[in-house]
Amino acid sequence: MPADVQKNQVSDTSVADYPLWLKRFILTYQSLAVGPLDPLATLYHPQVQFQDPLHQVQGLESLLSYFAGLYSKLTQCKFQIESVLYQGNSAALYWTMTYAHPQLNQGKPIRVEGHSLIRGEQDKVVYHRDYLDAGQMLYEHLPVVGALIRWVKRRASQ
Repeated sequence: MPADVQKNQVSDTSVADYPLWLKRFILTYQSLAVGPLDPLATLYHPQVQFQDPLHQVQGLESLLSYFAGLYSKLTQCKFQIESVLYQGNSAALYWTMTYAHPQLNQGKPIRVEGHSLIRGEQDKVVYHRDYLDAGQMLYEHLPVVGALIRWVKRRASQ
């Protein structure tokens, strides 16, 4: 690993040495919960590009609308950022999301591990791409489809 790449376990005190855009991203997501998403409006650049396995959006208003739709039916959502690698204006964050939706997994919490690639510009996040297993997050918890996906995964691992 190059000497100027930083890797740390994330705690409120360890973010002190991070650039402002990264520090704000970590603190915002670790305190984000079901409810108003107002903190996200100040975190992202107006021209932010966002992508996850299910959607791709361009611009702050589209991103906020997308997140509002995702969070509207959740009864619980919590991010724990486990590790951060950053260099210059780019960072990779490894996280665990725990969420609950009344129509998935009988309303019980679902735990998903993933990571994000983000880039900062002008103290804002201008690029955010999430990498995660969409099956683990969603499809495995749907009736019929979930059983089929679990069966395929079992067969593939034999």
